[in-house]
Amino acid sequence: MSLQSPPAGTATAGLPHSAELEQEREQGSAAPPEAEEDGEDEEDEEEEGEKERDKLPPIPAACGAAAGGLERGAKNQFSTFSSFITTINQKKEGTGNRNSPTQLVIPSIKNVRDLPSICLDVRQKQRISIDTLPQELKAPVPPEPSLPIRNKTVKDFQDDIEKAKSSGDWKAVHDFYSTTFDSFLEINAVFKVDVNSPFNTTEDSGINAKFVNVVYDALLNTPQDVQKSVLKGIINGLLQEWKGPRTKDDLRAYCILLQQIFPSRCACVDNTTSHERSVLLLEKIRISQRRFKQVVDRLLQFISLRLFPAKPEEFPPMVKCTWWIPSATKVLALFNAANSLISPPIISYTDFYNSTLDHIDLMEEYHNWQCYGNSHRFSFCQYPFIISIAAKKVIIQRDSEQQMISIARQSLVDKVSRRQKPDMNMLFLNVKVRRTHLVSDSLDELTRKRADLKKKLKVTFVGEAGLDMGGLTKEWFLLLIRQIFHPDYGMFTYHKDSHCHWFSSFKCDNYSEFRLVGALMGLAVYNSITLDIRFPPCCYKKLLSPPIVPCDHNTLVGICDVTLDDLFQIMPELAHGLSELLSYEGNVEEDFYSTFQVFQEEFGVIKSYNLKPNGDKIPVTNQNRKEYVQLYVDFLLNKSIYKQFAAFYYGFHSVCASYALLLLRPEEVEILVCGSPELDMSALQRSTQYEGYQKTDVTIRYFWDVVLGFSLDLQKKLLHFATGSDRVPVGGMADLNFKISKSETSTNWLPVAHTCFNQLCLPPYKNKKELKQKLIIGISNAEGFGLE
Repeated sequence: MSLQSPPAGTATAGLPHSAELEQEREQGSAAPPEAEEDGEDEEDEEEEGEKERDKLPPIPAACGAAAGGLERGAKNQFSTFSSFITTINQKKEGTGNRNSPTQLVIPSIKNVRDLPSICLDVRQKQRISIDTLPQELKAPVPPEPSLPIRNKTVKDFQDDIEKAKSSGDWKAVHDFYSTTFDSFLEINAVFKVDVNSPFNTTEDSGINAKFVNVVYDALLNTPQDVQKSVLKGIINGLLQEWKGPRTKDDLRAYCILLQQIFPSRCACVDNTTSHERSVLLLEKIRISQRRFKQVVDRLLQFISLRLFPAKPEEFPPMVKCTWWIPSATKVLALFNAANSLISPPIISYTDFYNSTLDHIDLMEEYHNWQCYGNSHRFSFCQYPFIISIAAKKVIIQRDSEQQMISIARQSLVDKVSRRQKPDMNMLFLNVKVRRTHLVSDSLDELTRKRADLKKKLKVTFVGEAGLDMGGLTKEWFLLLIRQIFHPDYGMFTYHKDSHCHWFSSFKCDNYSEFRLVGALMGLAVYNSITLDIRFPPCCYKKLLSPPIVPCDHNTLVGICDVTLDDLFQIMPELAHGLSELLSYEGNVEEDFYSTFQVFQEEFGVIKSYNLKPNGDKIPVTNQNRKEYVQLYVDFLLNKSIYKQFAAFYYGFHSVCASYALLLLRPEEVEILVCGSPELDMSALQRSTQYEGYQKTDVTIRYFWDVVLGFSLDLQKKLLHFATGSDRVPVGGMADLNFKISKSETSTNWLPVAHTCFNQLCLPPYKNKKELKQKLIIGISNAEGFGLE
């Protein structure tokens, strides 16, 4: 089964061209395959919507903390206001009835993609006027109303709180909250640094962030009647004022309200223009890390509580608040977009994961996304940054299983239709190889059986008896990867400084072996095998460029935007030298005497390549050195290895062609292929199985005392010794199926590992000191050791 994107001009909601797909993947609002349209009018409307959507970049993709969302206090926050939730729904339904009965019940999903191109402006750290935004992003701005004078300071407010706590009289605090949150005008009067200043720049919004944080932090410890009055005021203010053209003060007030998330504010995101959303996004960047994560956690918590309420009776029926979860997810997308604009990001992309979604019907979400695209029907797959890597693995595995079953069923039908006797082997991808010709036999088998790549893999070593129950398959991967990546083989170059491999730029007549490596990686993902491969993150970014193989085979693949940071991850010494060139304060042309040309050694011969036409005649100067560095990096990571990487790309996608790849970030593809680098040896101890030992035996107790006391480096060596990789599968240590078996050999012997079965054979050492000594010797000298 081959998945390809439609040709240019086809109206799709989900499969833009290669450059757009790369942008889609990086930004995170994945666009799925579109359902077929029935009429020409619908196609025209879809094309117009797609053209409009393509003008602006999508919201970025990004692991989250909502797993404990049902227990972290959100219950108290939301149940306190349950009596007011009905009011929100009634007023929203009343407002929506004036136009369309479904306008606010099902938010427009595609609106979330309408973010302006502001990434470069933000990263340049210049003071940029909002008025200098592109013309299409400008919106008519009404005149700013005059604000009342409010003189309360942070200290005055804190004094009021202390007095209220000591006296029990909360009237002054209650009056402050009721008045402040009654209208946008009052919010600006209290929290605006200077009520008379316009604050037109995106660098300085004029919000007194310290005062806002103090007021919100104090609200959590106030009596319920104070909290209720705040919520009531916010709801009334939003319903009355969030209509028509918005002033800059309106946007400023809304940014303040977004820090205390409630459903009504989430829904208002649907009604913002692109210009207004760009301002909101820039405001999120200036929130402190603690506050930023706090709001993200609240949103994740809110989604979790709505999906699995502890007390369902405290919430209105789902049919009356269908807009809650889509609206909250869109606001999360806004925060995720803001997070991706910063380098390094404010919080990790994993902090946006909501592991509560692991417990919903993920395949129904995936199929809805496939069938309805970015239409009015909401699916979490439209916002993959919120789906955990574990959940994405489930989607990919089940999608793979369905493809395996489909291919196997078709093979069976073809066999029966030709009146041939069915054979069980036809249901599998059977690979037969000789150990002495491992690479060539594997390449021949995978090339000859290209139509069977999506079947379940079974490996047989010629001349050896044995049934492949998983061990032979893993051994085949281990031996093949080790041989292909050996420096003497010449396909990949190992960089000691970065501890990773990169593609050799040497030209050759046949790149089929690179296709084999790509197919191996695809088979590993497809068959849930973790490989011991060390590619830099840039490799996985290129592998998803684009995530769906284009129909036109002349379209470039594996080409992505690369930066000096990408080069640092592969060749840090060279990248440091280029960085020094950029910061050099002297005369670059006279001191460096370089041109737009690079030199590479190929089989003992120095060859030169121009970075641009007539590059050998263009000197590098202070004025063009940035262009030189960018062209140099692009040459090293894209152009010089294009044929090698294109073969690798097509090999990977020949196995893993799936729309599920649109859900993944490059970092997540790496985790699926190589596993996670985060070790939890206590979790491994809990899930370990024993053969010949009991977990209470003295030798086992010695073993875990020693292992838990190891440094991280020794723990990684142990894992690599026993399993063939120092990384952990996506499902955690439990998915390793690690086993410790009793070895009846002399205690003078070192431990032995069967890496194909993740099994450690441990002699019954007499004491802890002896066990530690023998174990360290074994795992520290294990290159090629004990591989069976």
